[in-house]
Amino acid sequence: ATIPRPGSSYLSHLLWRTGCLGAPLEYLNFADGPYAFARNSPAEQQRLWRSVLRRRTSPNGVFGFKCFPMQLQALQEGNPALLSAVLSAVPSDRFIHLARRDRIAHAVSYARATLSGIWRKEQETGAAEQPEYSQLALERAEQWIDMQAAGWEQMFEELRIAPLRLWYEDAVARPAETVARVAEYLGVTIDPGAAVDVPAVEKQAESEGRAWAAKYAEVKGG
Repeated sequence: ATIPRPGSSYLSHLLWRTGCLGAPLEYLNFADGPYAFARNSPAEQQRLWRSVLRRRTSPNGVFGFKCFPMQLQALQEGNPALLSAVLSAVPSDRFIHLARRDRIAHAVSYARATLSGIWRKEQETGAAEQPEYSQLALERAEQWIDMQAAGWEQMFEELRIAPLRLWYEDAVARPAETVARVAEYLGVTIDPGAAVDVPAVEKQAESEGRAWAAKYAEVKGG
């Protein structure tokens, strides 16, 4: 349970690599990406969901997925049957919530990705033009992040869910400890022999982002 740009791809691959904690990727993202072809087909979305349940469950029976509030909202509006199936598959004590402590860094990351259209390292090119600093984009990013985060909190309260709370900064600083916390929360034993080789998540260039963050922090402080 997360929102864009708090390092969720990093965490997903960290858990996937164990071979014991599923492969929690964005299987409900029908707006873009590899499953966008099913955007307007509830039947195809149902088929894809059944397919990933089969293909992406770890040998020990653990399946996980990553999603954002707007993806659940899209299902509620366009495919309520799948939404019901998804939520019924997740016990109330099996939610992991990932957030980012550094609000400014989170807003900068989201604003820059929105302006540039570059969301992943592999989309970067040496000659790519950097977006110009935008105070408005940052303010809108913060508002959007707050709104999406509030959506999760409302859902947790209404469904009486007490998720495992993780922070991106802790996952990066102490990955092994983060994996251990998730495994303990789920009641899963990590078998080192089950580890799998998965694609690395490369970090995007940060120099321009740091400059944005410093300027935005100065403006907010003033």
